[in-house]
Amino acid sequence: MKWFLRILGVLVAVLVILFLAFRTPDTDAAEMRVKYGGEPSQFVEIGDGVTVHLRDEGPRDAPAILLLHGSNSDLHTWDEWADGLKDAYRVVRFDQVGHGLTGPDAGDDYSRANYIADIREVADALELETFVLGGNSMGGKHALAFAATYPDRLTGLVLVDSSGMPMDAQVQADDEDEDSGNIGFTIAKTPGINKIAEQITPRSLIRQSLEQSVSVQSVVTEEAVDRYWELLRYPGNRAATMARFTTEYDPLSEEEIAAITLPVLIQWGDEDRLIPLSAGQWLDKTLTSSRLVIYEGIGHLPQKEAPEATIGDVKAWLGGLEPST
Repeated sequence: MKWFLRILGVLVAVLVILFLAFRTPDTDAAEMRVKYGGEPSQFVEIGDGVTVHLRDEGPRDAPAILLLHGSNSDLHTWDEWADGLKDAYRVVRFDQVGHGLTGPDAGDDYSRANYIADIREVADALELETFVLGGNSMGGKHALAFAATYPDRLTGLVLVDSSGMPMDAQVQADDEDEDSGNIGFTIAKTPGINKIAEQITPRSLIRQSLEQSVSVQSVVTEEAVDRYWELLRYPGNRAATMARFTTEYDPLSEEEIAAITLPVLIQWGDEDRLIPLSAGQWLDKTLTSSRLVIYEGIGHLPQKEAPEATIGDVKAWLGGLEPST
């Protein structure tokens, strides 16, 4: 019995040492705000204990477009679009709860309804009466849901490799947002392992996850990997990620999507391994007033992988919208 206890003690000690050796602690919130929250960033209170990190650029009297990032991303995924659109449009983007410098939701509420409420509260805080709403991946799901709930607030939708449709329409997707072929998403939804990942999140894992998300590997820069890795480890974001991925998938129904009558631009990479092109084609077929643009040789992040092409198509589509009143 004594030998057993000694061996057990040694094993525990070894596990503790390994944990301490490989543990990746949270980043420092103040340092992250300096690094990723400088001008033109703002930090805006929207209620319920949430202070949102956002950027609001372009002429204040110009037509507005509000952009939503995908799962485990942040507002910087739209840097190229903001630079390409802000001369003629008011471009707003923000870190959704559980992401970036906004951090976790104060009530740990990662439901679709709460994300919709946050979009409305950000728009209200910035006095955006009507606007175009765009989203990539998870952000597309939230854009669709907002359009189904508050159609009078929108003049159009832009869906970039979006989630949010029923499971059978997504074909390959079987988790909260994206396909389990992405190692990061697989870990986030695996019980037990995801708890370890809250404390041990190697940078190499983030690089691999990003590499699996795109076809144009040149976008996987050291700077991009650092940003994903550091903001995932912003205090509370890893726990929020695990909470989101262990929540039951909550899509819109086909009837809800078909009832959206707004003009919709759908942009999709034909090599998206996370949410396949067939999902974009299903959206185009189901929505009543949509246009689908497909980008050859592009993966899950067209706004990063093909910025010039996607911006050009967005500008042309925006120019054809009826002016908001």
